[in-house]
Amino acid sequence: MFRRQGWDLTALLNAAHPQAPLAERNLWLVRLIEWLRHAPLKDDRAPTPTGEEPAPPAAPPAAPSAPLPIRRLRYLLRMLERHPDHAKAFAEVIASVWADVDAISLFAEVGFAPRMALWNEFLGRLRRRLLPLSADTKDLSELFELLFPHEADEQWINAVDDELLERLGLLFAGAPEGDWREEMRAAITVLVSSVRSAGLSGALRVRMDPQLLARRPFRNLATAWEQVEHALVENDRSALPGQLQYLRGLLDECRAAVRSVPDHLEEHGVSVDLMFGVEQMQARLRRVEDLLAVLLADHPQRELLRLVAALVAVVHDRRSIRTLFARHYSLLARKVAERSAETGEHYITRNREEYGDMLRRAGGGGLVIAGTTFMKFAIMAVGLSAFWGGFWAGVNYAASFVLILLLHWTVATKQPAMTAPALADKLRHIDSDAGLQAFVDEVAHLFRSQTAGIIGNLALAAPMVLVVQLAAWLSFGKPLVGVQEAEHVLHSLTVLGPSLFFAAFTGVLLFASSLIAGWVENWFVFHRLDSAIAWNPRIVARLGASRAGRWSRWWRDNISGLTANISLGLMLGLVPALLGFFGLPIEVRHVTLSTGQLAAAAGALGLDVLKHWPFWLCVISILGTGVLNVGVSFFLAFKVALRSRGIRLADQKRVRAAIWTRMRRQPMSFLVPPKG
Repeated sequence: MFRRQGWDLTALLNAAHPQAPLAERNLWLVRLIEWLRHAPLKDDRAPTPTGEEPAPPAAPPAAPSAPLPIRRLRYLLRMLERHPDHAKAFAEVIASVWADVDAISLFAEVGFAPRMALWNEFLGRLRRRLLPLSADTKDLSELFELLFPHEADEQWINAVDDELLERLGLLFAGAPEGDWREEMRAAITVLVSSVRSAGLSGALRVRMDPQLLARRPFRNLATAWEQVEHALVENDRSALPGQLQYLRGLLDECRAAVRSVPDHLEEHGVSVDLMFGVEQMQARLRRVEDLLAVLLADHPQRELLRLVAALVAVVHDRRSIRTLFARHYSLLARKVAERSAETGEHYITRNREEYGDMLRRAGGGGLVIAGTTFMKFAIMAVGLSAFWGGFWAGVNYAASFVLILLLHWTVATKQPAMTAPALADKLRHIDSDAGLQAFVDEVAHLFRSQTAGIIGNLALAAPMVLVVQLAAWLSFGKPLVGVQEAEHVLHSLTVLGPSLFFAAFTGVLLFASSLIAGWVENWFVFHRLDSAIAWNPRIVARLGASRAGRWSRWWRDNISGLTANISLGLMLGLVPALLGFFGLPIEVRHVTLSTGQLAAAAGALGLDVLKHWPFWLCVISILGTGVLNVGVSFFLAFKVALRSRGIRLADQKRVRAAIWTRMRRQPMSFLVPPKG
């Protein structure tokens, strides 16, 4: 009877048994809704007692323009109106199911995670997608998911007109009048308790605006709802308006306090779980308003129908893993972008003095990278295994990058991932023409700064390597990097090989290091480690108050830079080794390190190398490596920053048009700093 191809209205109505086990009645409801959604009308006939001919429909079908489930529903109601026995059994099944299930779960739990944790919610959604649900349940929220498994259900539920809605009262004819209202009031009690508990929790409370908590809205919320509930139960129309106004005022204050949490991002740090909890609180506050609208309506059928349609939408939204992570990716993007924007400001030059300072700092970075180049050749000469060779190469890179940081010098390829969030920070003001032009000015400053960084790095890295090679020739009669290693460099760096692909991959690692830096700095602030260093009794006793304070400020200022440089160095060394374990022969190509290696090769092979194409093919490859290192890391970081601020596609087109206009009219502004 319940095979998919065999469903018909006659069989369904004959199978309506109010005394059947709850699992069978639940399954009957699921089959009924499925019939509304899919069954062909032409195959249905009115249900009849055994031995009688089926009766034709009492009226013609609804207009073809109506959604199919609406036409099914009209047909169903006509059949029930013609056959009182089936109508009675039908209503009794609906009433018995309602009496036996827990309806509070539908109103108070659908759409909400049992715990305020993103990953727990992800696992819950994954379970619901992979594991089948059972109709043998007393949880109405689970049954609701079985009844309305399709997103289109929301549309046809909203399409129910007033005339049909009035006739639908037959479905609840056997239910006690006050039951659904009692369940809704209980659901509001659950929701209010959840909001009150979350609002008073320390993680959220310290991040809310204190002025918005002055009237203690979360503490008073439960008492205010109890007064409204008492007035609803006692039907006290005189006291209800004032109490309801007070409750809604508290709900508005709670909503405003919750919205203030992201504003304290910089001061207190943030976690994805925390912001997931914020969204859950906001959704619960909206659900309270929706349930109040149903309870207070003079004719609640329409409001109840809207609530059911909204619950259908919530069910499908909560089943979607993609929606869950798409919603929280913007939070992660903002977290990283906000943490990196302040650091990135130090890498942008806006006048000739700052431009010259960038050249000097980049030159210092080039000197250190020259030493890094020789250390890399030394590690390769030891002949370690792939993992340990990659590990010590990563330690070499990380130590060099940290040394550059501590000396206040710079590596050009580290700039894009930090400057992109700082640049995106200017996008908040592009609504006006003046703000857009200021943003274009910032783009020119950034491009010019990046160019200065690369020039400074390469201008000292390559000559210093050549000087060391020459000194080795003069002192020992042979270079530190021999001919065999030099030939290998020319073979591996050539543009005819996969070097450009490796350079793009290195750009991804550069971007990844900025993500790691943003996450670690946020973790540092979120757990208040700077305050712990300054005020922990043991640390203060060991270092003294003044030194502990200095250490606290130093770590707060440098935790992002240290993390970015250490993570980048280790990834440059270890990632190729780990990928090689899986049979992926991917290497890294860093423009400054590659330039140092090519200079070492030239120092070993002599001036004659300049006469051969292999050398110049490597030079072309290094130029492409610089473009891809910078371009890929900047593009990814900028996309994250755009996502964090929700820049619309139309705005992006407008920005691109303004940048191209500046490049046509003032191309030198992207290369030469302005005078004065």
